Amino acid sequence: MVAASGLAPPRAAALCPRTRGAPRPVLLRSVQPVALPPSRLRCCASSMDDGAVSAAASNPIIPRVAGMGAKLVGCGSAIPSLSVSNDDLSKIVETSDDWITARTGIRHRRVLSGDETLGGLSIQAAQKALEMAQVTADEVDLVLLCTSTPDDLFGGAAQVLTGAGCTKAFGFDITAACSGFIVGLITATRFIKGGGIRNALVIGADALSKFVDWTDRGTCILFGDAAGAVVVQACSADEDGMLGFCIQSDGNGQKHLNARTLNDESILSKTNGVPGFPPRKASYSCIEMNGKEVFRFAVRCVPQSIEKALEEAHLPASSIDWLLLHQANQRIIDAAASRLDIPSDKVISNLANYGNTSAASIPLALDEAVRSGKVKTGDIIAVSGFGAGLTWGSAIVRWG
Repeated sequence: MVAASGLAPPRAAALCPRTRGAPRPVLLRSVQPVALPPSRLRCCASSMDDGAVSAAASNPIIPRVAGMGAKLVGCGSAIPSLSVSNDDLSKIVETSDDWITARTGIRHRRVLSGDETLGGLSIQAAQKALEMAQVTADEVDLVLLCTSTPDDLFGGAAQVLTGAGCTKAFGFDITAACSGFIVGLITATRFIKGGGIRNALVIGADALSKFVDWTDRGTCILFGDAAGAVVVQACSADEDGMLGFCIQSDGNGQKHLNARTLNDESILSKTNGVPGFPPRKASYSCIEMNGKEVFRFAVRCVPQSIEKALEEAHLPASSIDWLLLHQANQRIIDAAASRLDIPSDKVISNLANYGNTSAASIPLALDEAVRSGKVKTGDIIAVSGFGAGLTWGSAIVRWG
């Protein structure tokens, strides 16, 4: 478990439930920004065109200053064109619109089709977030692609940042399934508060339709494809909008939610004199889930995680303007809100229209809430993600 305290004025550290030992307070003192000397080892951004490598100057290094803050300044989202309704699924498996809606709250989900790719959705979401933030692509320093279903097994962040025009940024993938966006948000905040990063683009995107058994009514009704993004920007400590975090993992729950690798027989029939060779070819199984256990886990751990993040932010639950949970199941969302005594009119949910979009669900719902005028500048949002691993985490953030 990692509990993140943020570089704000000194305050007592908070511990998540699994943390052992006494908290170690972070003692800060005001310092004047000091320009760093030019680093001979700092690389510039580069690109390849027809085999030739061209270099572009990197963005200026931000001095490492104690007390730097971070805030959310833009969001965007993108969804596939194909919408699959509960009635559509009832023609494939034994189910009905009433059965699915009563148990999950889901009515429709979007699924990649034709030439659509997850990378393409990610680029669209990123560009919309940058436009809202009034940040140009070449002002982005860091791109985090939070996904468990990249178009390329080796990762897609580099392709996405290039497609979005972020030629001066460094990027990498974060794989944490439905918790991925929260992990990415905290990671971006840590980079910014550590100094050296001004603008970070955090993208949550998944295409779980590629790993669904469409003959299993227990899972095929749940998942959809989408991408969402936010821009996290450096600011002064007084403007800090990333107020408190709590993230945890427990591998004992992996058996309840997974998509394991499978080892198929090798295409070669001979060992050619090398015992044990060739190795077997790997592929992935479809998503397997124990819904009852995941429900129990979520309604127990999510409220606790939010409470710990609030404790770190030194805020009461009554300060929450909006509750935004990973959009997995409406029953989970309602149960968590009830345990936190948060009224339904303060809960953001678009689950009915998109289903469980994994790492995309939180930024997708946030983007719709901001663009509709529901979430306004200065609003306090309790955000929480949970999923495979098992992993879960929460963030208390101020919008704008």
